[in-house]
Amino acid sequence: MTLPATMRAVEIREFGGPEVLVSCTRPLPVLKPGEVLIRVAAAGVNRPDVLQRTGLYPVPPGASDLPGLEVAGEVVDAGDTQLPPGTRVCALVQGGGYAQYCAAPAAQCLPLPQGWRAVDAAGLPETFFTVWSNVFERARLGHREDGEPEALLVHGASSGIGVTAVQLAAALGHPVFGTAGNDEKCRAVETLGATRCFNYRTADWVADVKTATQGRGADVILDMVGGDYLPRNIQALADDGRIAQIALLRGAQSTIDLGQVLRRRLTLTGSTLRPRSVAFKGAIASTLAQRVWPLLESGRIRPVTYKVFALEEAAQAHAMLESSEHVGKLVLQVD
Repeated sequence: MTLPATMRAVEIREFGGPEVLVSCTRPLPVLKPGEVLIRVAAAGVNRPDVLQRTGLYPVPPGASDLPGLEVAGEVVDAGDTQLPPGTRVCALVQGGGYAQYCAAPAAQCLPLPQGWRAVDAAGLPETFFTVWSNVFERARLGHREDGEPEALLVHGASSGIGVTAVQLAAALGHPVFGTAGNDEKCRAVETLGATRCFNYRTADWVADVKTATQGRGADVILDMVGGDYLPRNIQALADDGRIAQIALLRGAQSTIDLGQVLRRRLTLTGSTLRPRSVAFKGAIASTLAQRVWPLLESGRIRPVTYKVFALEEAAQAHAMLESSEHVGKLVLQVD
């Protein structure tokens, strides 16, 4: 296949608001060992893209300075890998997704789920890698000693990460509870499999979670809020419960009662995915292919794509993401 020398892309001209995202022309990426070149059909839009745009999420050494952490499309150059050209994939990348072509480690590529459009599959990698790594590996959502499935509480349940966590945990048989910013979002989350979703603006979600779990509390909490949510999360946890912290929308500082952590054997963990090694992410990809992709292809987990923008409309997509009006994923359609 003859490839062009240049490509359309969207770059961050300077740190600031959505308007600093501008169209540009760039050379095609140069492949590193173990990478493939993907002709991008669509790219997911995520909170880390916003943080990078505002200067709060530095680009890892050696990664593309273009935003975009997940893509779907077709392999057009296999490099030194065994992934054949023509293979339709979605992939987790360290950057560079907002472009016509993107380099991706072959280990972080997954086949396009059967029956899924590229614009829907583009929203899979960042959320599913993050949720699986944090909820099921770090926080070990599983079964209690009595054999009953553990309960999960998801904050920001109407976000891209949130709808992924809700659907995946529910499909695996876990009771799932969520919080969202209005009643309409809460009802949408419940249609995706949540037992209950609570409006955090009007409800006492700590008391509501306790009531809904017959006083036990949630066994695992997936939190992207931080700040003053941490002491309330501790109150909402069951004994031996675990909190997986993945973002800090309300700040990195909090005051907690460590006595509760000791007495009730609680665990607070967290992670960021972007700096982790290809080997680490590749292991997650293998697990997702075995455990989760069959759920996507069977229809037990369905796409939740809120709106599709053209690549050149990346600024509008960021503005919508920051408004939090959406339920599910925002995606850029590239080709």
